[in-house]
Amino acid sequence: MEKVAAGVHQLSIQRFVNVYFVETGHAGAWVLVDTGLPGSEKAIIEAADKIFYPGTHPEAILLTHGHMDHSGSAQALAEHWKVPVLAHPLEMPFLTARAVYPPADPTVAGGGSLAFVARFFPPQSFQLSDYVQRLPEDDAEVPFLPDWQILHVPGHAPGQIALFREKDRTLLGADAFATANHESLPELLLQRPKISVAGAPFNYNWQQVHESIQKLAALRPAAIGCGHGPVIKGPAAAAGLQKLADEFRIPAQGRYVQDPARLDENGVAYLPPAPHDPIRQKFTIAAVGLGALAGVALLVKRYQKHKQNKYPQKTSPLPKRPRTEEVVRYPEQY
Repeated sequence: MEKVAAGVHQLSIQRFVNVYFVETGHAGAWVLVDTGLPGSEKAIIEAADKIFYPGTHPEAILLTHGHMDHSGSAQALAEHWKVPVLAHPLEMPFLTARAVYPPADPTVAGGGSLAFVARFFPPQSFQLSDYVQRLPEDDAEVPFLPDWQILHVPGHAPGQIALFREKDRTLLGADAFATANHESLPELLLQRPKISVAGAPFNYNWQQVHESIQKLAALRPAAIGCGHGPVIKGPAAAAGLQKLADEFRIPAQGRYVQDPARLDENGVAYLPPAPHDPIRQKFTIAAVGLGALAGVALLVKRYQKHKQNKYPQKTSPLPKRPRTEEVVRYPEQY
């Protein structure tokens, strides 16, 4: 647990993904921002009980976007606390099972270890129709958080939002960027502070990613908490984010680099063709090969069993054991 600013606490779950407890300004009232991966609900509930009081619940759950590492526990927590889930209108198709997010791009240049494992991520879509409600549009006041402002920062997800509190320049940046090197799993797990591009394999529009970073850098934040990485405070926050905005480079190659996906209120309107991925092809061939070997082994086993049942082996009768009249005797006390 780490304090970002007054009334804002960051909980890092499994040293990989962050959720935030944001106080509303009224005693004991708060909002949960993001819900982590599926199965994170126990850790979140326990943390809330420690920060506030046992049995506490938020006014609402606010999702910065609907990717699995941000909305994975939303349903479990909404059911437990009986509170609504709030998200940007452009996230609704993916949070109500009407659409699936664009597939990850494991071929993006500089994607690092995250790009490798992204090949095996399942399609991302959730069914939260009974809980999710629409947030106001860009630059609006946040429900339950009157001191905060909604900022629409697409590129990583169509309805991704950041939250900004002007009075102390506190920024919750979601995955518009990261506060650790998101391209290196060891660096991310070690939580070494570094403002960098977030989730490269999941960025479907790199021009929007750059524009979103520029938009947030112009705020000159004094304290930053993102979806991934440690809290960064003081001059390093604004300076690091401005450096990323100034030195931002679109990757040299990748599925969405020259031809971004197009998304709208109905979900995915256009996807560029999938690039050739030799690593995925090798894994597919290996998986098919292992499956074939397993199938052959099963067939051989079934054949041997069938043969044994059809042509049972002749066995000689067991030799008769000689009868004995010896009686087992126990000590007298028994």
